[in-house]
Amino acid sequence: GMIHRLNIVLALSSVAVLVAVYGLKYSVEEVAKSKTALERQIVKQQGQLSLLKADWSYLNQPAHIQPIVERHLDVLKLQTIKQNQFGALTDIPMRPVQPDTDALTALFTSLQAGVDPADKPIAGQ
Repeated sequence: GMIHRLNIVLALSSVAVLVAVYGLKYSVEEVAKSKTALERQIVKQQGQLSLLKADWSYLNQPAHIQPIVERHLDVLKLQTIKQNQFGALTDIPMRPVQPDTDALTALFTSLQAGVDPADKPIAGQ
């Protein structure tokens, strides 16, 4: 009767739970395997990256580049740097002692009057 049906339902639900637990266990194992494989790949690629960085820093050394540049001077058409190519501090204009407040006042006055100088073409163009 009633107890017999209950036993069948409990047995079936136990089997279902057991199957679900085993399925979960295997899926967790698969995830762990793929995680380990990814970690191994990351470590390998980090090693390759550090090797590439070492190669790059070696190849970028002036002592390594200089002979290559000298071999291809006719193609590169490089010229030596002259002292006058560098600017001097005296070339930089000094800051004015007093700011030009008249120009700003004129700008704000025209803006308040509704005239934007930026809309007008520059004289002489």
